[in-house]
Order: sequence, then structure tokens, then C-alpha cells
Amino acid sequence: MIIDTTEVQAINSFLRLESLKEVYGLIWLLVPIFTPVLAIIIGVLVIVWLERQISAGVQQRIGPEYAGPLGILQALADGTKLLFKEDLLPSRGDIRLFSIGPSIAVISILISYSVIPFGYRVVLDDLSIGVFLWIAISSIAPIGLLMSGYGSNNKYSFLGGLRAAAQSISYEIPLTPCVLSISLRVSNSSSTVDIVEAQSKYGFWGWNLWRQPIGFTVFLIASLAECERLPFDLPEAEEELVAGYQTEYSGIKFGLFYVASYLNLLVSSLFVTVLYLGGWNLSLPYIFFPELFGINEVGGVFGTTIGIFITLAKAYLFLFIPITTRWTLPRMRIDQLLNLGWKFLLPISLGNLLLTTSSQLLSL
Repeated sequence: MIIDTTEVQAINSFLRLESLKEVYGLIWLLVPIFTPVLAIIIGVLVIVWLERQISAGVQQRIGPEYAGPLGILQALADGTKLLFKEDLLPSRGDIRLFSIGPSIAVISILISYSVIPFGYRVVLDDLSIGVFLWIAISSIAPIGLLMSGYGSNNKYSFLGGLRAAAQSISYEIPLTPCVLSISLRVSNSSSTVDIVEAQSKYGFWGWNLWRQPIGFTVFLIASLAECERLPFDLPEAEEELVAGYQTEYSGIKFGLFYVASYLNLLVSSLFVTVLYLGGWNLSLPYIFFPELFGINEVGGVFGTTIGIFITLAKAYLFLFIPITTRWTLPRMRIDQLLNLGWKFLLPISLGNLLLTTSSQLLSL
């Protein structure tokens, strides 16, 4: 039997080509999945670096400067250290709840990024109920904290989980009327893309910050409480709860709580940008960019890049408020925290919704 070597080479090259196509197809399948995750992780590292530098400036000290230029690799070094630390488990705790709790806290916040428009047509999923999906998904995170506190078999941890659940309920309810006021008065839609486009009609003066100043103030305070930032960090108050629900955690699980905290801070800042600060529109100065370069305002790679840059710039500039607030205001007591949410913010947000609805009916 005579074997033609040219046929064998052709078959081998064909099989090699098919295997390469399968590898390329798998890579292109994973790129849309890992690219947003990588971008979000980099955003969290930037927030950690910014907070340390701003905090050092507020306290008149140096801050991180040895790990990389200007200390930019300090957060990465801390994450690597936590990754290789020993993962300790409580001997009499519920191991399942203890292990699942941090994952629920992180995953629930990551899902919220799917409805954030970073630019024109740069959104993972433009849902008609995008803003309310964020509110619904963010309410799952305290369940993970409660599971972590209960599974730790530690009374301080359990008390911290209960505080997290009570705080979340107290401040999510005032948050919802603020979002509903924007949906009714401004854009008649709960889509994040529609809310941004509705603000772009009148330039800088079309921002919801000027149309809903009361709602913006309530939203700011409630978002700080949702992120458990000072003066609202009661679930992990060191002086009272020995770090709260994080007491029994170590290693990467301990690091996941901090990742969830900064992820929540970034997503709250992005939603403030989308709901009240015009999103990817820079208003009057941005109008001249497309004419200068001869491209369409909402088309082309340059326009998309500028939109993403504007959104991130607004979000990171807004982050100065929660970072400086951390070193300005003292921590509240738990009774003051609940009274502020139920007795002040809730009536104010409902009154703002009533005024918005009344003005909407009178304008018809």
C-alpha cells in the first residue's frame, strides 16, 4: 500500500487549521467576559490608591510611595499578600455559609455593572428597568454579609451582619423614590441610557443635579450608607464589634469583603454620574470636539473613547466626596443611623416624589 505524503500533509494542515480556529473562537468567546472584569479590577485598584493618597493628604502624611512609582502597586501588593495567606475556618461555624457569604457580596455587586452605560452604546445590557435592577441586585449583598456573620459562630460577627441588613433596608427605601422621581419627571423611563440622553438635550443645565437637588442630596447620603462608608460604617465598627462580620475571616475571603466595598463605592459613583451628572456628555465643551476632528459626536472610535473617559472622570471626581467624608465626620451611633434613614430621609424622599409627580401632572 502506497501512502501519498502530500495527502497526509494536507490532512495535517487542515486539522491544525481547524484546531487553531477552535482556539481562536474560544479566545474571542472569553474576551467579552474577562475584559469588563479586568477593567473593573483595575478601577478598584485605582480607587484604593486614590483613597490612600487623599487620606494621606488630609492627615498631612506621606502615604504609600515605595511599592512602585508613587505607590501605585501598593494595592496590588496587598491583594497578593492576602491571596497567599492561610484560609482559616471556624471550628464550630457553618462552613457553607461562611464560604458562600463573601462570594454573594461580590457577585451581586458585579452584576450591577451590566446596566451602567460608560458611553454611547457602551453598555452590556440596556434594560428598560436598569436602575431598579441595580437597586434589586444591591439588596442581595447584605444577605451575604448576614450569612457570613451567622456562619462565623461569633456574636460580634452576627451582630455586624444584623446591622448590615438593618442599615441596607433603612437606606434602600429612601433611595428608590429618588430614582423614581428621575424616571417620572425627566426621562419617563428607567433605562440608564434614556436617562443620560434626556439630560443631554440642554447641555450642562440639563443635568438632573439642577432638576432634582433634593433627590441628589438624599441619594448621596443613602449611597454612602449603602457602601458602609464613614460615618455609616456601623456593620464593621472596630471599637464596638471587633471588625464585625469580618472578624473570623482571613486570606482571600477577608480580601473579598474589601473588594466588595470598593466595587460598591465605584458602582454608586457611576450611578450618581449617570443619574445626576449627565453620564458620558460633557455638555458645552464636548460639542466642539467632533467638529474639530471632523467626526460624528456619537460615532467612531474617538467619540466612544471620549465618552468613556468623561464618564470615568466624573465618577472618580465624585469619589473625592466619600473619601474626604471618611476623615471629616465622626461615626454615628446605630440609633442615630436608623433615625436618619426612617425619620428624615424617607419622608424627604417621599415628599420629593410627591412634588415631582404633582409637577408632572400639572405640565400635562
